[in-house]
Amino acid sequence: MTAQYLWLAYQAAAATKGTLKNGDGWAASGLSIDTRSLEPGNLFVALTAERDGHDFVAQAFEKGAAAALVSREVKGAGPQLVVPDTLRAVEALAQAARDRSFAPLVGVTGSAGKTTTKEMLRYALAPLGKVHAAEKSFNNHIGVPLTLAELPPSAKAGVFEMGMNHAGEIRGLTTLVKPHLALITTIAEAHIEFLGSMEAIADAKAEIAEGVRPGGAMILPADSPYYERLAKRCREAGVGDLLSFGTTGKAAKLFRAEEGEEGLHIEAEILGKRISFLMAASGIHMASNALAALLAAARTGVDAQDAADALAAFRMGAGRGERYQLEIDGKTITVLDESYNANPASMRAALSVLKAMPGRKVAVLGEMKELGEGSAGFHADLAAPASDAADIVHTAGAMMEHLRNALPKEKRGVHEEKATDLVQPLLVNLNEGDTVLFKGSNASRVGALVGELLKAGHRR
Repeated sequence: MTAQYLWLAYQAAAATKGTLKNGDGWAASGLSIDTRSLEPGNLFVALTAERDGHDFVAQAFEKGAAAALVSREVKGAGPQLVVPDTLRAVEALAQAARDRSFAPLVGVTGSAGKTTTKEMLRYALAPLGKVHAAEKSFNNHIGVPLTLAELPPSAKAGVFEMGMNHAGEIRGLTTLVKPHLALITTIAEAHIEFLGSMEAIADAKAEIAEGVRPGGAMILPADSPYYERLAKRCREAGVGDLLSFGTTGKAAKLFRAEEGEEGLHIEAEILGKRISFLMAASGIHMASNALAALLAAARTGVDAQDAADALAAFRMGAGRGERYQLEIDGKTITVLDESYNANPASMRAALSVLKAMPGRKVAVLGEMKELGEGSAGFHADLAAPASDAADIVHTAGAMMEHLRNALPKEKRGVHEEKATDLVQPLLVNLNEGDTVLFKGSNASRVGALVGELLKAGHRR
């Protein structure tokens, strides 16, 4: 019985020091904080945030919850584990799951590419066996403990994405996970509104080194202008094994990343071994993410070529560089869906991908958030790469007017405050064979615009 369940009642009670009510024979297959996505057999966690999870305990049992983790007993409901604080209890379960695991744990952070690299690691580490990682971008003070608490004893590797808006946040996450290995994808302007400078962003990302276990390693972006600062912070945190990746990387060096019809053809050297592989993705930034993932896999003992071959099955997630053909009103266009979030660095990377595409190139760009007082300048500074990559640039959001005004007049498309108001202008101006890039912060709602476009046509 124990092997097929994640948590038995007595194990969860011991880990959280909670009290079992209304039954102690339950067994949970996973954790859930949302009744909409809860699966039968889950332990429902009643968090108290914008909404009080205790109000949904009855509904959780109707959907098949094995038990509920609560901070106050809900009368008339099923088996419950009562604790003083449900989030702290999840952290206690996470610590217990971590301590009973023999799997190498990898932490991932960076200003861009965290989720993509986390997914690449899922494939690159697969030769070890079952890899545990969150299905979504669960990278905050709730998502990381939940993901760690769901680490099964049978897992052969675990991958944990760690994000932040403010200094100190990653410190708490990494000291909970205690990774054997951690990597930083890149340093860019994301969250500069809260942190004030690029140096402060680098320092905040480098906090991930503070949780790395003795004998562990840090993987750092060699091509970043902040490499030396990151390396210094990692050494100060007690991590002496620093591995660099990139075109100037020493542990992982990129020799070639060439675009083809099937994706990226990559040649690199990982820990002294020359490898080549094909990956279904576009852009030099994707090659960099792949290099970091392969270096992490090799450091855990996976053969570098085996890890690279496993990446052949990798596919971009929705809004993260997914490419597809869409037929609208008899016209076939290529859609580059980069609508899941944006900062200046990821905008430039996406525009570089658009530039390499055939046909007329259209960029649909939503404003970027959390850029602070320099936001207007960051948007205007995209004029050169946008003009170089696209034949026409449509924009959405107040800050994107700064980009529009900086563009040559012949490149200026339609500007709207709301991204979804661009639907009709786009439909009217599409030509056969166009390639259309969609990119913007989540709050810009460019993703919703992509959804509206999908409704207007059909994927081929």
